[in-house]
Amino acid sequence: MILEPISTRGSRAETRRSPNAALACETHIEKGSRCTRRTRLTFVPFAPNPYNRPKRYGMLELIAIYLVLGAAVGVVAGLLGVGGGLIIVPVLTWLFTEHEITDRYAVHLAIGTSLATILLTSISSVYAHHRRGAVRWDIIRRLVPGIAAGALLGAVIARGLSQDGLSNLFGLFELLVALHMLLDVKVAAHRQLPGPRALFGAGGVIGTVSSLLGIGGGTLTVPFLVWCNTDMRHAIATASAGGLPIAIAGTLGFIAVGWNLDGLPQGSTGYVYWPAFAGVVTASILTAPVGASLAHRLPVKTLKRIFAVFLLALGTKMLLG
Repeated sequence: MILEPISTRGSRAETRRSPNAALACETHIEKGSRCTRRTRLTFVPFAPNPYNRPKRYGMLELIAIYLVLGAAVGVVAGLLGVGGGLIIVPVLTWLFTEHEITDRYAVHLAIGTSLATILLTSISSVYAHHRRGAVRWDIIRRLVPGIAAGALLGAVIARGLSQDGLSNLFGLFELLVALHMLLDVKVAAHRQLPGPRALFGAGGVIGTVSSLLGIGGGTLTVPFLVWCNTDMRHAIATASAGGLPIAIAGTLGFIAVGWNLDGLPQGSTGYVYWPAFAGVVTASILTAPVGASLAHRLPVKTLKRIFAVFLLALGTKMLLG
C-alpha cells in the first residue's frame, strides 16, 4: 500500500517519479489555476527497490569466478573421482540468474556449458586411463551408439522442459547421488555383460539422463558396469571414456536446440556460454592433478561424505529455486 500525493492545476501536466520504484508520486501542474492537493491510496503488487538489486559483476570479475569454480571442480574430480557437472550446473545457474546474464534459460545454459567443459576434461582423463590399459574399448564400442543417440535425445527433452522443471529434475538427481555417497552403497555383481541390443539400450538411458542433467555419466555407467561383473578399475576407466561421446553429442544437441533463441546472452552459441566454458576448463585442467595427488595423502572416505553433504545443499537449492 502506497500513499500517493497528487497536485492538480488544470490542462498542462508534468509527471515526475521518485527514484524509488515503489513510490509512485505524480504531480500535475497547470498555469493560471489554484493548486489543490489530495492523497490517494494506491496498491502496488510488487515494486522492487532498485537500490537493493544484487550487484552485477563485470566480465573480468565473472571470469575470475569461473576460474575459481574450475579450480574447485578440478581438485574435487582428481581427489574423489566425481564429475564436475554436479557442481558446475548449480553454481552457473546461480551466477547466470543473480547477475542477469540470462533469466529465462539459466538452467539450460548451465547444463549446455557443463557438457562443453566435459568435452575437454574427459579427453585428458581418457588418455590417462588408456595409458594404463584400463579402458575396456570392447564395451565402449557397443555402448557409444546408444550413448550418442541418448545424449541428443536428452538435449531435445531439456528444450521442452521449463526452467523450473529442469531445475527440479537436476536437484532430485543430485540429492539421490548425495545419499548414495553418504550411505556408501556398494553395487554387487549379478550378471555378465548383456548383448549388443541391451548395451545399446543401456547406453541410451545413460546418454539421455547424463545429457539432460549436464553430467559426464560416471555416476550411472560405473554402477551399471560393476553390476555386470566388470572390475571396478576397468569400470571407472571405461566410464570416463563413455563421458566423451556424452559430451560431444550433448554439446552439439544443446547448441542446436538453443540456436538463435531470444534471451540468450552475447558470447553464447545455443545453450553454451563460452566465457564460462573458458574459465572453468582452463582452471580445472590445471588443478585436477593436484586433487589426484591429494587423494594419496588425505582421508578420501571422510572427504567424500563431506562432499556428499555439500551436494545435498546444492540439490536442495536447485529444488527450491
